[in-house]
Amino acid sequence: MGAPGFWDDQERAAKVTSEHVRASRRLDALAELEAEADELETFEELAAEDASIAEELEDRRKALDERLDELEEERLFAGPYDAGDAVVAVSAGAGGTDSQDWAEMLLRMEMRFAERRDFAVELKEASPGEEAGIKSAIFLARGENAYGVLSAEKGVHRLVRISPFDAASRRHTAFAQVEVSPLVDDALDVEIDEADLQVDTYRSSGAGGQHVNKTDSAVRITHRPTGIVVQCQNERSQGSNRATAMAVLRSRLLELEERRRREEVAREKGEAQDVAWGSQIRSYVLQPYTMVKDHRTNREMGDVQRVLDGDLDGFVRAELLRRAGVEAVGPAAG
Repeated sequence: MGAPGFWDDQERAAKVTSEHVRASRRLDALAELEAEADELETFEELAAEDASIAEELEDRRKALDERLDELEEERLFAGPYDAGDAVVAVSAGAGGTDSQDWAEMLLRMEMRFAERRDFAVELKEASPGEEAGIKSAIFLARGENAYGVLSAEKGVHRLVRISPFDAASRRHTAFAQVEVSPLVDDALDVEIDEADLQVDTYRSSGAGGQHVNKTDSAVRITHRPTGIVVQCQNERSQGSNRATAMAVLRSRLLELEERRRREEVAREKGEAQDVAWGSQIRSYVLQPYTMVKDHRTNREMGDVQRVLDGDLDGFVRAELLRRAGVEAVGPAAG
């Protein structure tokens, strides 16, 4: 950063500065942990002579363990895009209104989780369902390790409950899918042939005043070779919506390529492949009992409402540890 001409390239300088801030923060955190560990050792010696401070000693141990857990999680973000921002797409599965309602609940859960992690969240598009809920939605999550964290939520999510849309009050199962892609820079090598794109404009369906209602500012882009469809309607102009849609498309194409590479490596190793749709990663049961269970890690939590309000840290951390081949420490149930 002190080299001559460093600030001449503002874009590169911003990236390096950001990386410097991240590295400095981690080093500071490590220094603080070392100091706390030294203090804890001294405190344990005191506690051996004075039983009255045993409770405070336990509190200090617990606080240090929590800090270590946080650092351990950061160690798991070793992928090329883990440290960057994320594009999160939620879509309803088969099941009509129930699945569309579930998709909206799932969108709320994921956005709340991202906000709890102090990510900046921007809802870019939401297509409403015919009666309730949403057919699909896209939001951006910006912050350190946003992609690494949210990538643990990729997959099909299953809800079991008494349907509020069934006059006979029968139990229904609904599915919705979460797709997470890294938000990539324009400069990255993601080739898109304009001839492969079908671009449609339409009027925004959301609230937004006269501008939204009277102009075809919303943009839908279909990438014909892959069938990927992205749309954006939350920006003020058609040009801005197109730029956002293209950024999302680049991210989706990059994630598709990364997935293909992982599948190729898995095939060469003779490993079983994940089934994209119809193989849920997590179930949320509201009837006849209440339980959230992650089928990848077997982690469970009985307080379903707490999970739906965005408390996903335990599930996400367990999945990140599973991917890294690290055995999770602590109880499975939250």
